[in-house]
Amino acid sequence: MSTDWPRVGRLAWSALGVLALMVVAGLLLRELALVVIPLILALFPATLLMPVTRLLEGWKVPRTLAAVLTLLGGLLLLGGIAAGTVTLVVTQLPDIVDSAGEGIDGLEEQVRRVVPGFEVPALDELRQRIQKQILDPDEGASAAATQFLRMTLGAVEVVAGVLLLVVILFFYLKGGRSLAEGFVGFVAPASRVRIMVLAEEAWGTLGAYFRGQLLVALVDAVFIGVGLLLLGVPLALPLAVLVFFGGLFPIVGAVATGALAVLVAFADAGPGVALGVAGLVLAVQQLEGNVLEPLILSNVIDLNPLTIILVITLGAVVLGVLGAFLAVPTAAIAKKLVVRLREGDYTQEGASMGRVQRG
Repeated sequence: MSTDWPRVGRLAWSALGVLALMVVAGLLLRELALVVIPLILALFPATLLMPVTRLLEGWKVPRTLAAVLTLLGGLLLLGGIAAGTVTLVVTQLPDIVDSAGEGIDGLEEQVRRVVPGFEVPALDELRQRIQKQILDPDEGASAAATQFLRMTLGAVEVVAGVLLLVVILFFYLKGGRSLAEGFVGFVAPASRVRIMVLAEEAWGTLGAYFRGQLLVALVDAVFIGVGLLLLGVPLALPLAVLVFFGGLFPIVGAVATGALAVLVAFADAGPGVALGVAGLVLAVQQLEGNVLEPLILSNVIDLNPLTIILVITLGAVVLGVLGAFLAVPTAAIAKKLVVRLREGDYTQEGASMGRVQRG
């Protein structure tokens, strides 16, 4: 059977074009990070808080007041949780790094008994870099001044970004659909209905993904945290917090944080407890992969596991941790939109994953 080379060529050029577009978008995002990142990140809490705003509006609370009350309540709740968990992790992070390093040394020592001269230079170099960043601050007056200036500028950018994110979140809550319709108003009238349906599809997918992934990450953290406490593993609580945050990065985050827990257990409690932790992590991952994700996220993340790993890696290369966080929902939304475009159903009833809440 002859190969349709022209079609293969078109597909190859299309793939290259998409890849180039993603790289350009990543570069632009880096240059406009202070504005674009808050615009994107504000969408995630908006998917959680929007129903509360609409509930208050249903109780005859004025729209602006409902948005303000929802925003303040959300900031107090999320800020309190984040402050507690981040403080817990940051204060215990040097101990976790030390224990993980000792765990790596212990594993290498065990392997050397079977394979003399065995070592993994890349792991040693990575550990040394992490320890230098966390445990060994720069010395000298000049280095300290440079570090202080860098930290000050970074803090100013972070504060400005957070304030901008809060303002953007308020306007999302107050009039999300109105904002979307305002942007759509710049395109040709014949395309507006189609674009709004696609926007509703994207919004529904993002909301379902974020809520579902938070639930999956919470279940992972609770089960693994309780298991670590029962096994007597030191630093169980900060490790459970890291498992939660790792759960926001499908597959990759769970593997990384699970391996970290095993290393800490090996260093502080020996190989027997480490094997128990490994069994615990594998059992929780099986629960997640075979029960939770099919039940909660099967209609949202219709992506092959290899695809998930690749898009997370690509996102991390382009934008670091932020890119890895955004990679999976972006890929899931892109696939949903491609399916919608192929179906050609642009009626209001065609959006199957929910709608942009009316503002």
